[in-house]
Amino acid sequence: MTYIAATGRVEAEASARRWREGAARGPLDGVPVTIKDNLAVAGMPATFGSPAYRSFIPVEDELPVARIRQAGAVVLGKTNLPEFALEGYTDNALFGATGNPLDPALTTGGSTGGGAASVAALYAPVALGTDGGGSLRRPAAHCGLFALKTSIGRIPRRGGLPQLLLDFEVAGALTRTLRDTKTVYETMAATVSASAPIAPPEPPLPRPPLRILAVEFFGDAPLDPEIGRSFQAFIDRLATHGHDVRAGSLPLDVEPLAEVWPEIGRAHLAKLFAERPEIGAAASPKYRAMAEEGARLPATRMLAILERVAVLREQAARMYQEIDIVVTPSIAALAWPKTQSHPTQINDQPVGPRGHAVYTGWVNAAGLPALAWPTNPASDGRTIGVQLVAASGADRLLLDFEGRLTAKD
Repeated sequence: MTYIAATGRVEAEASARRWREGAARGPLDGVPVTIKDNLAVAGMPATFGSPAYRSFIPVEDELPVARIRQAGAVVLGKTNLPEFALEGYTDNALFGATGNPLDPALTTGGSTGGGAASVAALYAPVALGTDGGGSLRRPAAHCGLFALKTSIGRIPRRGGLPQLLLDFEVAGALTRTLRDTKTVYETMAATVSASAPIAPPEPPLPRPPLRILAVEFFGDAPLDPEIGRSFQAFIDRLATHGHDVRAGSLPLDVEPLAEVWPEIGRAHLAKLFAERPEIGAAASPKYRAMAEEGARLPATRMLAILERVAVLREQAARMYQEIDIVVTPSIAALAWPKTQSHPTQINDQPVGPRGHAVYTGWVNAAGLPALAWPTNPASDGRTIGVQLVAASGADRLLLDFEGRLTAKD
């Protein structure tokens, strides 16, 4: 936790009074929640994990926060994240590294690593966070949790800190059960305001058996063998439940976007620092260097990235004419030491900073919903998860899996 809410007791007492009077606001009334420190909560610091925002205190709730508070949820406090929410582990100059409650020496992943830790440690049943490239799904896998990365526009955002990953970044929650995931989703996606992005239409739910494409590998990117075994066990269970499962490769060209992924955050960081020089001056040196790299990118580079995103979204729409769900691992590597930004090897092969994160970013760029689902753990107890990815707008198809499968054998 980064900051504890002084209003928590007051909110809890008000909720208890509503329940006694038969006037509860719904199933989230009185439920304790934590909030990632890049989401605005009125009257609480929102540091963005950066010295640059050390003293920033929003005067109003960001829209997803406002919706769960209106439903009666009790905010316990803010949770840790990497500076500017731009990396896949959770460490920063303000609060240090977040350890995994299942093994405090290991990472929770990122960037919603603090939120995942708060739920895995039983501090709260719900952690509100964001996912711009896997930032809910990978921490869910490293902590044995559920999380839904929604379709773009399904949970509108307004009134918060800058979003540095185009429209890829959505708000969502980490929970211990799929039922809780669905409850939070129903609350935050309840209505769309006139000023919020228009959500994609909800397609009709397909009739079973579902057509499922199982993708274990992305090209020649390495995968930890224990994750591969856990993935195969989950796929076998899907087949035994009567789904039409076939193994194959992803019929999308995700490599061009993966090659330039870091440039998106760097370019937007450069824009933020140009508009707010005081933020850039107070940011950690690593991120000032990233912004300098972003400032050197030509405008044609960002236009090319946007073109690649448009092509990917068109390809994804065509793909879902033939299948209902894609299933992949959520992570390529088991949890690594918490102070390291990334594992340097996976299955004895050298990897770069996003080698552990190859499965998730394309989902954000394509605007698709994806459900993180915990699967059989590794032999040493480290947790593992898969992601179920549906067509744009088909968020409820993923949430409808409750009752068809259990989280673990």
